[in-house]
Amino acid sequence: MNASATATLAARGAGVRRRPRDWVVDTLLFLAAVIFALLVIGGRLESATPPPGWLFTVDVIAGAVGCAGLWLRRRWPVGLAVMLVAFSTFSETVSGAMVVGMLTVAIHRPPRTTAAVFVLSLVAGLVYVVLRPEPGIPAWLLFMIGLVVQSAAVGWGLFIRSRRQLVLSLRDRANRAETEAQLRAEQAQQRARDEIAREMHDVLGHRLSLLSVHAGALEFRPDAPTEEVARAAKVIRENAHQALQDLREVIGVLRAPVGELPQPTLADVQQLVAESGRAGMRVTLHDETSGPVPDLTGRTAYRVVQEALTNARKHALGTEVHVHLSGSPGTGLTVEVRNGAPAATPTPAAGPAPGPNPDPGPAPNTDPEPVPDPGAGQGLVGLAERVALASGRLEHGPIADGGWCLSAWLPWPA
Repeated sequence: MNASATATLAARGAGVRRRPRDWVVDTLLFLAAVIFALLVIGGRLESATPPPGWLFTVDVIAGAVGCAGLWLRRRWPVGLAVMLVAFSTFSETVSGAMVVGMLTVAIHRPPRTTAAVFVLSLVAGLVYVVLRPEPGIPAWLLFMIGLVVQSAAVGWGLFIRSRRQLVLSLRDRANRAETEAQLRAEQAQQRARDEIAREMHDVLGHRLSLLSVHAGALEFRPDAPTEEVARAAKVIRENAHQALQDLREVIGVLRAPVGELPQPTLADVQQLVAESGRAGMRVTLHDETSGPVPDLTGRTAYRVVQEALTNARKHALGTEVHVHLSGSPGTGLTVEVRNGAPAATPTPAAGPAPGPNPDPGPAPNTDPEPVPDPGAGQGLVGLAERVALASGRLEHGPIADGGWCLSAWLPWPA
């Protein structure tokens, strides 16, 4: 039995305020002890060999005090039981109250305390049969009767205590289970929020980086030809519209289970690369995979490519990016995205789409001034967590030619 249930039982036993049920139980036990004392008194008055007058008077007074003391049995069960055991060495009218006191100790106190009080009661029984032998009844028989009655009271009290402890333990376990269930629900909600936050970062970060590139080109090339301005504006409009659509999809699933979030697959990497190419990036895709890729692996690979293209667009605009996918069932899926070193004085294309420049002379630098990004590096941190959840490995860092490489290995079961 746990300590909390024992402490609860002790607190209930020591409580002064009784519930209606407690009042009923205490009243019935008090009446039982009083009735037993009255029956003993009546039997002694009709006995052919009544006890001496002074002993009878002391016996009755002890019985009355013992019965009245039962109203304090919940507050001081051990003290009251010891006092009643002491009275039982010479008083037989207190025997009923003494049995109730031992029952109370067995219910509200640990078994070790109950055993100590029970041993004292046996000693008191031996003293009684010696001091007040009954004519015609052997002393050992009288002692055995008292032993049986006291043992029954203690056994019944221990049973009640054990049952109460079991109920309290089950109740405590149910409360803990409810608390743990609530905690698990809160953790599930937090995981759902984290998943939604990652999706919003992955989906919107890619779109907004495209908008930033083209808006920066328009800002620093106000004298660009009308056709190029129109193409850039079209790309901005299309990507802004697509960003809004993606945002609506992500926000729309806030009321839906996490599993209903819009999830891309490995097949969507080709569309992602094509979209980046239309935005003015030079991206090549080498797909050497064979066989259907599991959903989790393909979705994670898509996010790796998406984050790598977004970072290349932010930090190495104008460089060539190579996306390499390779793997097969049983060996795993390898995703590698490399980009070259950013040029010191970049000369971007005239428009969002690559094409011939009618002016053979050097074009002015049209890159916007770099703006510090307060969220720089957070995308890679979230990507590492995503890859780890898929039981994969993520590596990233500079390469020999001054560029950057982002590589991931993901499991692909056979």
